Amino acid sequence: MSDQTTSRMPTGITSLDPVLNGGVVPGSLILLLSDIGAGSAEFAYTSLITHARMKKQSGEDLLLPEEIRYISITRTKEDIIGEINRSFKKDLTEGIAERVIFRDLSAGYFERSVVPANWYDNQGGVVARMQRKKAEHDSILADLIATLDEGRPKSLIILDSLTDIAGLYNDPGRWNNLVAFLRGLQRVAKTWNTTIFLHLTRGILDSYRELEICDCADAVILFKWEEGSGQRRQRIMYFMKFRGVMPYLEERDLVKFAVRIGASSGFDVENIRMVI
Repeated sequence: MSDQTTSRMPTGITSLDPVLNGGVVPGSLILLLSDIGAGSAEFAYTSLITHARMKKQSGEDLLLPEEIRYISITRTKEDIIGEINRSFKKDLTEGIAERVIFRDLSAGYFERSVVPANWYDNQGGVVARMQRKKAEHDSILADLIATLDEGRPKSLIILDSLTDIAGLYNDPGRWNNLVAFLRGLQRVAKTWNTTIFLHLTRGILDSYRELEICDCADAVILFKWEEGSGQRRQRIMYFMKFRGVMPYLEERDLVKFAVRIGASSGFDVENIRMVI
């Protein structure tokens, strides 16, 4: 294994990794900031699917994850797998449930809300909820930290989604806790040598808070809609920030990408364009 200045963990997007000289720097906290429906979910799903199928070839200077984790805050494993299976062809997604570790934190999230238990707790009942509460802290972040600590080093983690968590942390004191958590996560990702993708829906938070979250990340990939020819909307992806990689990208004008999503190939980038 070469040193950390040259090693890369692939994103799993086969049309993007060559542009990134093989992938992202291992240990990066990467924010996927997206307009609704602009492609961040498909980016994460394609990364997950590709990594679940990849095997290291001799001589490659790539760090493939020891394990792949998908952590959801409000959605079930069945819901996520169902969406992946509906979005992509079977030969692409076959066996994904066995190769990816799913963690669902929705019970803890909803127990702290007005949502009735029978809407989300289909198997535990009252006794199981009481047992969970004995071990729980008063914060969904504590649940998330415990789940993150379960993982192995040199892994890939997808967190779906920061939007769910941020909505619980609007008052100033709690917001500071969320920012401290993100800065701590950015730091410990280096120790773990683990790449972490965070979903955040664009435009829901106040702009200054959205920028503060962006500041916590090593990289920010923006997914947005732009008007194309004939009033046809086009998905666009570009790098707002990428510590240690941005100079390399800008030297080659590799900043802005048109995006295509297909059932056979998943998320794909095409028509690399310079941002003026």
